[in-house]
Amino acid sequence: QVQLVESGGGLVQAGGSLRLSCAASGNIFSLSTMGWYRQASGKSRELVAAITSGGTTDYADHVKGRFTISRDNAKNTVYLQMNSLKPEDTAVYYCNMKRGIWNYWGQGTQVTVSS
Repeated sequence: QVQLVESGGGLVQAGGSLRLSCAASGNIFSLSTMGWYRQASGKSRELVAAITSGGTTDYADHVKGRFTISRDNAKNTVYLQMNSLKPEDTAVYYCNMKRGIWNYWGQGTQVTVSS
């Protein structure tokens, strides 16, 4: 059974930075596509960024140039570096792991950006 544990969320002022981490258990991390999603209050969950097992990355348009996703397969961990944060980035951020038919979610970490 895979478990994903996010950390690094918190309260930050607009223009600031945060780094989210997601540690995965199990032995399929290096074979999986890892993603960060977010869900703001009253809105649907949306993809923020993803990174394939081969290191190819993809970003939502509204975070391009500000957020960077990376992974460390030796540590079974995926990161999301968030710079130039805006109040509209406020949301619960979820880590996701996809491998074939398997799809796992973390419990989420709150990011709040004050203006």
